[in-house]
Amino acid sequence: MKRFSLIAAALCVCAGAAFAQSGAQNIIKPLISDKDLVINTAELSETALFYPVEIDGTRLEVIAVKAPDGTVRTAFNTCQSCYDSGLGFYKQQGNVLVCQNCGRKFRMSQVEVQGRGCNPVPIFKENKTVTASTITISKEYLAKEKQIFARWKRS
Repeated sequence: MKRFSLIAAALCVCAGAAFAQSGAQNIIKPLISDKDLVINTAELSETALFYPVEIDGTRLEVIAVKAPDGTVRTAFNTCQSCYDSGLGFYKQQGNVLVCQNCGRKFRMSQVEVQGRGCNPVPIFKENKTVTASTITISKEYLAKEKQIFARWKRS
């Protein structure tokens, strides 16, 4: 019986490692409602974190990630070209974000860099307040951009 328990434990560890490498969706933080979104930069890494926000009844989501060069990047979790489909949101697979509508892939170093085209909608530095320990995206800015999530069907 002891041998069976060791084998079962080993299988669980291997399955957990496979799940972590499989591109499973990253941890989603608790929903913030009708407030500024404050992100603790200490919790960020090259694994994207997804922050759900509800503004005036519309659900939005912000991606925050540390690029390979150490810079922190933010974007809305919707594709600039595919948002109107409702399926233009991203999931991380390995070291890239993949649009669930068109399939385009983006490295973490591309997040917040491009302002047009088929890529995550960037949240540029002028639209957030960055300190040594936090990134704050105001409720007012979130409310201004919420229309891109009107048809969002993120599961």
